[in-house]
Amino acid sequence: MTLLKTILLFLIVSLTLNVSAQKPVINILDSGRKTSLRGLSVVDDNIVWASGSNGTIARSTNGGKSFEWLTVQGYEQRDFRDIEAFDANTALIMAVAEPAIILKTKDGGKTWKKVFEDTAKGMFLDAMDFADDQNGVVVGDPIDNKMFLATTRNSGEYWEILKNINDTLSNGEAFFAASGTNLKFFLNKNKNSGLPSLFYISGGLKSNFYFDFLKEPLQIIQGKESTGANSISVDIKYKKGVIVGGDFANDKDATENCVLLNFQNGIKFTVPHTPPHGYRSCVEYITKDKLITCGTSGVDISNDGGVNWELISTKSFHVCQKAKKGSKVFLAGGNGKIAQLLYK
Repeated sequence: MTLLKTILLFLIVSLTLNVSAQKPVINILDSGRKTSLRGLSVVDDNIVWASGSNGTIARSTNGGKSFEWLTVQGYEQRDFRDIEAFDANTALIMAVAEPAIILKTKDGGKTWKKVFEDTAKGMFLDAMDFADDQNGVVVGDPIDNKMFLATTRNSGEYWEILKNINDTLSNGEAFFAASGTNLKFFLNKNKNSGLPSLFYISGGLKSNFYFDFLKEPLQIIQGKESTGANSISVDIKYKKGVIVGGDFANDKDATENCVLLNFQNGIKFTVPHTPPHGYRSCVEYITKDKLITCGTSGVDISNDGGVNWELISTKSFHVCQKAKKGSKVFLAGGNGKIAQLLYK
């Protein structure tokens, strides 16, 4: 073997070893603030918004190198469980209960306008999702066992409550506001595509999967108020998804905490060979086969579409999200903690 071939072989082997040696790690970007962050919206690799308790909002425009922390005036005691950001200046935040409200900013969080309010007794909003910058939907806990849904067609400026929903939820069945990700909304440009446009999941005493107002029971732990499905991530291109949850009162228990979804030909469910390592409140596709899921007992990664999960951290997080227009992945949780998934 010539010296040149030997050098080339050495370089190839070294490069292969370096790539294979890269491990996913959780890099803390900010922490130590008196807020529990459950809302997260990553617009692109630079623009990151988060929302939480005590009226707190965090915003970064430099990929998480620094965050601007804001308190929404007049709402210092409210818990903003979900946030939907459209750019560096425009975002919606959702405060959950009595009254349930949605606020909107167009100036980077300096001022906020109330765009929705519902003072009904028992009203509790759980999650928002947008199919694009215009069309969105919000889901709330059932009142008199009837689920609450409202839609917007103008970026959250006006919300219309859907009145004629026939679905009746079971006693003790509701929606978790753990990470704002128990709802996925898509626009079907081809009405004959056969693809559902609305997916959402319930938990509690009963846990079900809903798609376009049809219902399927889930093989996930249920039967207590602290159990059931918490989060769903859907890959609409490949017609598949992953659902996670568990028992947040026993967050290290991995019993029936994950369901894999396939809707290439009808709705089919399977379960992982190696499930996530405990209760998980959020799941997100990173690529076609790579996923991340997080909860109060740690963070897991799957490289095979959710079939097998590897615990990469025991740090506590409520929510994780990949950039809508980019590749970076961020996480947020209690104590004002914000982090990024890195490979080292």
